Amino acid sequence: MSEVLKELISKATDSPLSRLEAEQAFNIIMNGASTPAQTGGFLMTLRTRGENVDEYAAAAAVMRKKCNSVKAPNGAIDIVGTGGDGKGTLNISTATAFVVAGAGAIVAKHGNKNLSSKSGAADALSEMGVNVMVSHKVAQKALNEIGICFMMAPMHHPAVRHVMPARQELGTRTIFNILGPLTNPAFVKRQLTGAYSKDVIRPMAETLSELGSEKAWLVHGSDGTDEISICGSTWVVSLNKGKLDEFEVHPEDAGLQVHPFESIKGGEPVENAIAFRNLLHGEASAYRDAVLLNSAAALIISGHAKNLKEGVELGRDSIDSRKALNKIQSLAKITKKI
Repeated sequence: MSEVLKELISKATDSPLSRLEAEQAFNIIMNGASTPAQTGGFLMTLRTRGENVDEYAAAAAVMRKKCNSVKAPNGAIDIVGTGGDGKGTLNISTATAFVVAGAGAIVAKHGNKNLSSKSGAADALSEMGVNVMVSHKVAQKALNEIGICFMMAPMHHPAVRHVMPARQELGTRTIFNILGPLTNPAFVKRQLTGAYSKDVIRPMAETLSELGSEKAWLVHGSDGTDEISICGSTWVVSLNKGKLDEFEVHPEDAGLQVHPFESIKGGEPVENAIAFRNLLHGEASAYRDAVLLNSAAALIISGHAKNLKEGVELGRDSIDSRKALNKIQSLAKITKKI
């Protein structure tokens, strides 16, 4: 048990922690010096009161310092959601990563197993034949050779093992849902990141700016998803070289039709994987359109597209030419060699 953390929990109940205090708290937790009760209590104290940018930045800085890193080239992008939206959709950001890679962007994707949904990125990829439990050296090899890698959070952030029991027992979103997208082990400076709430996208953008990101879109769908919604409008906070802008995007901006939410509902990993395979083989669906819309935004961020309609066309070619399929097959092959 940590007496220092006990005092910080008490303080955090009533007021935000300074960046120094928050770094102290997260160092204690990620060094394994706190009890599970203290860890869970601290996480829920922050959630109940509401985290601020200093606390996000402090936690992310501690995690980055302790991670097993990968070196990504300039312009590399991460496409990731916070999770925790409770919507149970198909794996949109995961599929988007491969479509974007097939269109020529370098993708260093960070992700995890399901912690607050039925099927996280790692669950879907495992069903697709990718070994997600590989070292940072294998991730580096994949990024170098095929232009995409998947970095399984526990493999790159070993210090987080001290938090996992509390997170799993809590079974609800915490600051660590936010931290995943802020702690990419390849230190990418571009990303498309979905969040579980409109309220956190601006603080997340501000945090990424503090951490040195160049270009990012932080998004939350009007349907409650941590993606760009194919069902209606999406709120966006964009970061471009330190400047923040706020706007909305709609499927029709990309030349895509609006679909009902039920058409992108997912299920267990095996069910989601079937939809994923069908998408990569060119099947028309609401899922495909959702992935195309998110891919279009990611390709703007990566610098491959000037606007959403151009991004959609690049995404269509990536799918229909089987370039996206080739990317996931190549990743499966590399990760199975170990």
